[in-house]
Amino acid sequence: MQDFYRRAEFILSAAAVDHMPEDRGAEVAIAGRSNVGKSSFINTMTGIRKLARTSKTPGRTQLINFFALDATRRLVDLPGYGFAKVPPQVQRQWQAMIESYLSSRRSLRGVVVLMDIRHPMTPLDQQLLHWCRATGLPVLAVLTKADKLSRGAAAQTRGKVQRQLAAEFPQAATAEMFSTLKPVDPGAIYARLDEWLDVPH
Repeated sequence: MQDFYRRAEFILSAAAVDHMPEDRGAEVAIAGRSNVGKSSFINTMTGIRKLARTSKTPGRTQLINFFALDATRRLVDLPGYGFAKVPPQVQRQWQAMIESYLSSRRSLRGVVVLMDIRHPMTPLDQQLLHWCRATGLPVLAVLTKADKLSRGAAAQTRGKVQRQLAAEFPQAATAEMFSTLKPVDPGAIYARLDEWLDVPH
């Protein structure tokens, strides 16, 4: 039900676990490298162009941002990992905050891990996947920027990622392709979000 996601509205940005909204209902986290296109993914999936702030500077999302879909369902934008030109101490603070969120948030139903289709399964991507596996969180891998590869190359990359996920991260759903510039059917992504959030049909 794509119209459901058009209800999204920004609630708050949290710098610590105790600043987050009440831990009830259901939410899905969006995670990925700081230049992978998380804000564009959120804006495209909700159909709200400026819901999540985009930037040409990687690492602008330094807080955990919460978007309400209704009174009990939320999308959560996690700080990007890697790449960002910030001091190591700040990077460690982000990592600690993300790990604390992933391990303690009872309403968290799943994690969408965005990966650049040209550079998938980086060590940082795999670190996050290992963390989700250890905490029992289901994962949907989404390969962004599919427009950067030919159709055949994109399909080949997707197949390779799916095989690696099946072998190493069985809690991960199949990898889906995504692009903000090229027509790619997001139906499977919506279906997984609907399932995790128990969206009424």
